[in-house]
Amino acid sequence: MAASGTGLGAPDPNLGVAPENLVIIGSGPAGYTAAIYAARANLNPLLITGFQVGGIAGGQLMTTTHVENFPGFPDGILGPELMDRMKSQAVRWGTRLLEADAEGLDLSQRPYRIRVEGQTIISQSLILATGASANRLGIADEDRFWSRGISACAICDGATPQFRNAQLAVVGGGDSACEEAVYLTKYGSKVHLIVRGARLRASAAMADRVRANPAITVHWHRQVIGVAPEPGDGNWLGAITLGDPTGGSSETLPVRGLFYAIGHTPNTQLMRDQLALDPRGYLITRAGHPETSLEGVYAAGDVADAEWRQGITAAASGCQAALAAERWLSAQGLALTVPRAEVEPKSLGEPVQTPVSDGDNYDPVALWQKGGYALRKLYHDSNRPLLVVYSSPSCGPCHVLKPQLKRVLKELEGRAQGVEIDIETDQDIAEQAGVTGTPTVQLFLNKELKQQWKGVKQRSEFLQAIDALLNPSS
Repeated sequence: MAASGTGLGAPDPNLGVAPENLVIIGSGPAGYTAAIYAARANLNPLLITGFQVGGIAGGQLMTTTHVENFPGFPDGILGPELMDRMKSQAVRWGTRLLEADAEGLDLSQRPYRIRVEGQTIISQSLILATGASANRLGIADEDRFWSRGISACAICDGATPQFRNAQLAVVGGGDSACEEAVYLTKYGSKVHLIVRGARLRASAAMADRVRANPAITVHWHRQVIGVAPEPGDGNWLGAITLGDPTGGSSETLPVRGLFYAIGHTPNTQLMRDQLALDPRGYLITRAGHPETSLEGVYAAGDVADAEWRQGITAAASGCQAALAAERWLSAQGLALTVPRAEVEPKSLGEPVQTPVSDGDNYDPVALWQKGGYALRKLYHDSNRPLLVVYSSPSCGPCHVLKPQLKRVLKELEGRAQGVEIDIETDQDIAEQAGVTGTPTVQLFLNKELKQQWKGVKQRSEFLQAIDALLNPSS
């Protein structure tokens, strides 16, 4: 995203094309719900999902394990699975997805302008559902140990081999911190919950789970004031120093993992100096309404919600924003409805999971397979570039990245292959590969590691790296 202002530069020749009815910037429960309502109103909405900036497509629920308070799922549902279902529902009703980051926004005139991947999109109305990003502590050596013991997503990284049977720590006292502490007890030998105050701010249900778990120790009136490397290894976290916020005594805890759950900052970089923001950076709207300070521009979800910040309230605000946009477009005579080709869209059914390869179903020419058997066979037998992605079932960023990698392989028309490794199922493979977090992607050719990526990257990075191996002289 642009740091501030429009970030668009000179006028773009694409401005001559017909404007969109509605562009939704950001996904998550707010963006996808807005898209569902707008698509069912035949507004043919375009949704820019976001990709790397300000979090990942799907929002904060992509880094949550079981969501137990979203109506309709009595036994709970994994956060990434819930978002996959919302996304599919939006697409089924006619939403067009652009899986990229909005790079600039110009609200100085209507139609409004959005810069995405070097092109300018114009739209009569906008719904801003850009969400919020996880905060960091900003302590010394934080960058040094980031992804080497320090993480902002226990759900994404907790299953990595380095954290197994080790002492771990979570900073925070809200629902997210409590959930992550309980989750980490599946992998760590002991979990320390570091709470700055004298009580947990979490819901009663989450707080009860923490208190009832013998593997969790709560440290009250404590904050992290320093980190240190593991003895004999300067590249991995080995200990944290806790201090009293009021200036009392300090102590050192030997931990291999430190996970942040200390709140979020709204992703309003695109809107600075263009829309009214409160002192904390949230979009200002009238209580119970989605309208921002500009006509035809609406806010939905955590980008305008500093108080509730729940999946269900984000979804509800997405509904409000879409209905408000539809009414405004109709009142202004700007809505160009696009009837669906089919009155009743076809059912999408349940998502199809990639089966684990074995001696019976392994295919030496398949573009994408899963498991250690396929990895061993392709590593030794294939002469094509091989992408290996290490993921875990609860890793939201993995859900975002894997479809992009599959698109890369499809675009290469069989000149490269991919294998998915579940680090929970194939722990030994992940440990041997030196995986320290998910998603991790490694690129091999002729048994040689050529490149490695951590986290979600643009599809072009993978394409360029593979193309360099396929065409070394170009």
